[in-house]
Amino acid sequence: MKAVVFEKLGGPEVMKIADVPKPEVKPGFVLIKVRAAGINFADTLFRQGKYAMQPKLPDTPGLEAAGEIEAVGAGVANLKPGQRVAALGSRMYAEYALAPAAQVIPIPNSISFEHAAAFPVQVLTAWHILHTAHQTGPGQTVLVHSAAGGVGIVAVQIAKAAGARVIGTVSSASKAALVKEYGADDVINYAASDFAAEANRLTGGRGVDLILDAVGATTMDKGLTCLAPFGHLILYGRSGGPPEPLNVFKLFEKSIKVSGFVLYTVAAVPDVMRRGIEESFKLIAEGKVKLLVGKSFPLAQAAEAHKFMESRQSTGKLVLIP
Repeated sequence: MKAVVFEKLGGPEVMKIADVPKPEVKPGFVLIKVRAAGINFADTLFRQGKYAMQPKLPDTPGLEAAGEIEAVGAGVANLKPGQRVAALGSRMYAEYALAPAAQVIPIPNSISFEHAAAFPVQVLTAWHILHTAHQTGPGQTVLVHSAAGGVGIVAVQIAKAAGARVIGTVSSASKAALVKEYGADDVINYAASDFAAEANRLTGGRGVDLILDAVGATTMDKGLTCLAPFGHLILYGRSGGPPEPLNVFKLFEKSIKVSGFVLYTVAAVPDVMRRGIEESFKLIAEGKVKLLVGKSFPLAQAAEAHKFMESRQSTGKLVLIP
């Protein structure tokens, strides 16, 4: 089968298309014929050896995909060949990929494979940050960084559906228009103004109740200055680099808190994972969440796709098509 492979750490150019053995299904897993593989910023870190999971060279990136089940392993009772699914897994920039059965999600026929490839990481991360790591509801103000990105554009919609006021931050006027279109009440262009000062101005000096931060180095400390009393900042990525170590005494003045989030913690708790899946599909069915695929690339153009993601020009979800 064809797969994207890198034999050394480095920039996008280290990734090449290659012929590799098709995986064999094993107990507790399913083999998926990949129709669309999701691209995540974590994949760029993995390629550089900077992600939590270290590559075993030669290796293949890819944390999520959508397609049809080709085969099920021993002990898998609730899934069957031919089912349309999305999944969390590894080495998914390929024509076939393995995924643990517990991380395989049947998808309705109304959702395309490309849109389904945006579901496991983007939608579930946004939903669980807003409803598991925090209890978002009416009367709260939520600030979403990178609001035009894959998680951000979904988080804006889920927070609005929960009754919150939503402020998005973006890097350009075109992204601001897109985020407004997807439901944000206010949008701050952080390239043109200080997002923390603007957030404080927009809230009459009170600050925001929740910040969703996947940037890190350039946003976290400043974010603490625009949290409301008892406010909460959730760090779930570091696209701008790892932040400086936190001085916990900065939290005292307004009794604020900072926490971290990674979806794999949720995936290890089946009941919590299932609730997020059910509630997210309900929001999609009700038209309250629309999945945005910004651009699709052929599998052989994985390097170009990573360059595009790292250029910060992309919006919504980027996918690879085998």
